[in-house]
Amino acid sequence: MLPSAYFAGLGTGAGLIVAIGAQNAFVLRQGLQRRHVGAVVLVCALADLVLIALGVAGMGLAVRQQPGLLQVLRFIGAAFLATYGLLAARRAWRGESGLRPADAAADGRGRTLLACLGFTLLNPHVYLDTVVLLGSLSTHYAGTGRWSFAAGAGSASVLWFSALGYGARLLLPVFRSPAAWRAFDVLVAALMWGLASVLLLQPMT
Repeated sequence: MLPSAYFAGLGTGAGLIVAIGAQNAFVLRQGLQRRHVGAVVLVCALADLVLIALGVAGMGLAVRQQPGLLQVLRFIGAAFLATYGLLAARRAWRGESGLRPADAAADGRGRTLLACLGFTLLNPHVYLDTVVLLGSLSTHYAGTGRWSFAAGAGSASVLWFSALGYGARLLLPVFRSPAAWRAFDVLVAALMWGLASVLLLQPMT
């Protein structure tokens, strides 16, 4: 393990993943509702680890050479985000969010994990960030240094999703108010629609 490469990967990975995004909002919501948190954190972290490993292994060039695939993902991802934004807006309008006991079984594990995979894999930017960007940056290090860089970036993902999912419970006193949930869902809807618009208006390069 090359410490300098590891910490470079840790810092770069943290800088990329901490930015507000659809996936982070989804993990935060699951954490606040304490629904399938471990499974959601595991899926998000494993997906990042696999994509980072593919990038370091040299798959970044292959992704760059498939602009058509990224364009397809761009439109599918935009539709997915717009739909989820509509659902969030409907929850806010109807006041359906909250921490009521009856909500505990509202979404099954399978449905939750499918949504999690959607937020993770239908966003073409995730491939550019992990496979292409982190994969390219890892080439600055020789031999095992590349994998030290990957380990650092992967550690950032594991730490971030764990903190977001399990740390959300610290906000539970605030979100016992229906008004706070409505405000949160309004923000989620705006975020999803904003990201969908970016995907539609910004060609992948």
